[in-house]
Amino acid sequence: MILPNNFEQKIGFAQLRTMLDGLCLSALGRHFVAKMHFQTNVEQLQKLLLQTDEFRQLLNSGADFPSQHYHDVHQHLVRASLPGAYLDVPAFFAVKMSLRTIRQALVFFTQAEESLYPTLRLLGIGVQVDRNLLAAMDKVVDDEGHVRDDASPLLRQIRQELINRQGQLRKQIAGILRHARQEGWVPEGAEPTIRGGRLVLPVIAEHKRRVKGLIHDESASGQTVFIEPEAVFELNNDIKDLENAYQRELVRILTALTDQLRPHIPDLRKAYQYLGLLDFVRAKAQLARQLEASLPTLSGRPLLRWRQVRHPLLYLAFQNYPKDDPREVVPLDVELTPERRILLISGPNAGGKSVAMKTVGLVQYMLQCGLLIPAGETSEAGMFDDIFLDIGDEQSLENDLSTYSSHLISMKQFVTLASKRSLVLIDEFGTGTEPALGGAIAEAVLEQLNRARAFGVITTHYTNLKNFAERTPGIVNGGMRYDPDQLQPLYRLEIGKPGSSFAIEIARKIGLPKQIVERASQLVGKDKIRYDRLLEGLEKEKTELENRTAEAAKAERRLKKAAQEYQDLKKYLDETTLDVLRDAKAKAKMLLKDTNQQIEATIQEIRLSQADKEKTKGAREKLDMFVREKLQIEPPKPKATRELAEAGTLKPGDKVALIGQEGHGEIMAVKGKTAEVSFGGMKTIVKIGLLEKLTRSEIREREKETARRAPAANASLDLTGRMSGFDTTLDLRGERAEDALHKVMAYVDDAIMLGISEIKFLHGRGNGVLRQVVRDYLRSQRAIASVADEHADRGGDGATVAVLK
Repeated sequence: MILPNNFEQKIGFAQLRTMLDGLCLSALGRHFVAKMHFQTNVEQLQKLLLQTDEFRQLLNSGADFPSQHYHDVHQHLVRASLPGAYLDVPAFFAVKMSLRTIRQALVFFTQAEESLYPTLRLLGIGVQVDRNLLAAMDKVVDDEGHVRDDASPLLRQIRQELINRQGQLRKQIAGILRHARQEGWVPEGAEPTIRGGRLVLPVIAEHKRRVKGLIHDESASGQTVFIEPEAVFELNNDIKDLENAYQRELVRILTALTDQLRPHIPDLRKAYQYLGLLDFVRAKAQLARQLEASLPTLSGRPLLRWRQVRHPLLYLAFQNYPKDDPREVVPLDVELTPERRILLISGPNAGGKSVAMKTVGLVQYMLQCGLLIPAGETSEAGMFDDIFLDIGDEQSLENDLSTYSSHLISMKQFVTLASKRSLVLIDEFGTGTEPALGGAIAEAVLEQLNRARAFGVITTHYTNLKNFAERTPGIVNGGMRYDPDQLQPLYRLEIGKPGSSFAIEIARKIGLPKQIVERASQLVGKDKIRYDRLLEGLEKEKTELENRTAEAAKAERRLKKAAQEYQDLKKYLDETTLDVLRDAKAKAKMLLKDTNQQIEATIQEIRLSQADKEKTKGAREKLDMFVREKLQIEPPKPKATRELAEAGTLKPGDKVALIGQEGHGEIMAVKGKTAEVSFGGMKTIVKIGLLEKLTRSEIREREKETARRAPAANASLDLTGRMSGFDTTLDLRGERAEDALHKVMAYVDDAIMLGISEIKFLHGRGNGVLRQVVRDYLRSQRAIASVADEHADRGGDGATVAVLK
């Protein structure tokens, strides 16, 4: 039960209903908006809420859902049901396009993943749109609402003859008009026009006898007459006959099409019921998006556990404020449970008490009408059988009722009808009469409502009600927060303690004469003043604690942000390092490939020259220059010219080098014109004339140069060795997925760097986890051209073959 009868107007729901009406695409949806009502069946309500939530998700996803041609064709179906009647072209156009929309919607939900829109999919069960009927209508009426020329062979023939006759008529009438213009019989700029369905010429009245023909009309001034020239009588008659024939054939086609549609009318009514429901649910979803509303956890018992709930109308109103004057709705946390059923809200005037109470009433009514609510996603909501509201001035001159009398009538209804599944909403409880008596009656009513175990949100200024709530189980005080220093409302609800009216403080702040404020304090009594000051002190302490908590939270957020930035930087560095390594490997691969090509070219050149010394020397110099450029090795520094070593100048232990070579060795023995020299642990006999003696500084310089060039040379040798020893099959059988993935990553990098064209992974069949891990990684690499099973004779799906680009 909902009280009073104008509940929707008083709580603000009528405005939401109007908004929903405007969001509908057709009268089909608006019909459901008008029928929308308060639900008390939890299963039915859950279904309505899920429909709206799923459509909200659909809209948020940007999916291509049909949003046009939601036509209400019920009047056309009524006409089509009459034997012998037929629908005109606009009617068939509306039916055809709307049936196409219905079919597109059905196909959309059929093709969507089953987990996405299960409740919306159920709406379409039993809805049918006959393809043959759609095809028949499409053959007659196009997508612009015009009759197709080929709707029937006879229609096409008539249409073509009509076009031909009209062309002949235009030519003849144009010739007559030219002659009339030359003679000055027609007004300047005159053109042929239609009168009585026939093509005529406008002729100046004084020359009407000059043009032979039939006068069909004249202008309002009488200065122009409209004449059908005698020469086009026959053509006009032919055209009229063809137009009549065209109309007769069209009526025949439309009648046959209506006869074809008539047996489908029962199915069509169901289909349009479905289309209207879609329009209605879509409008509810659009409203939910505007309100940033969500689906709470729904319970079948009376309960309110709302987090960050906002008054919907205030929220929408504040969205329209200019950017230079932004306003925000302060969200509320409201909780009503069987242990704390009635919330008594107190606080200063204009502090938000009434808004808080209206928020509870409006949002609960929205919910039980099947609308998503503007509350946090962790909110829980229950079901009530009744919502009773007492708010505003209900004074009636006709019934001789005062404001207070109307309140008492409401209270009588509430205490009589309220039960444990009722939600009672009362604004300014007890006001309207002498405070002591009004407070006493209000306390008695509150006691009875609590005894009935009703739920409620009640606003008041009365101290006796605050005290009653403090000592009575089932009732809890709540206060609207207020800044006692600035004397400004904070519009935040705090449950657990009452709020102060701050009347004395506000009077003092706005400059009421001091003696009046002091006298008021004396009249109200010391206990009341102490009570309000205690509340004021608690309010200050609460504000200070909140400020400190906010600062601590801000510091914690800064710390978390810094930690996140560190993590992001580390991740970036790790990814960058990996990219650098991969780039280096790719460059090494290209370098090795180019070097091998250059070596092969050099060998080929030496072979072709048949080891000619000069050509061989040139080829070697060319190879040496290529290596220096690719490895970025500086050419050897020019040395001072020295004389060849002589036998008498060398002795064992001297450091020498082959002339023109970079390495150096040690003299082991001298025998005549030859010397035994150790180069890197290898002894060889060399003619003394090919040796040069080195100083200590030259030896150090050569050692530095050798050390600097060693990495590049070793890398080249290492790559060559690795290529020759690389196994094109990696065995992963028995590996854990994580370990296997690391091996696959390193193996693929080596294969890419070495230029391997095809690699194979042995993973076995098992439960398929290793196969999935290997193939997912391979498919993510750009260097992999294809991934496939091995041949059935060589392992089938127990092995994976990858071809590299």
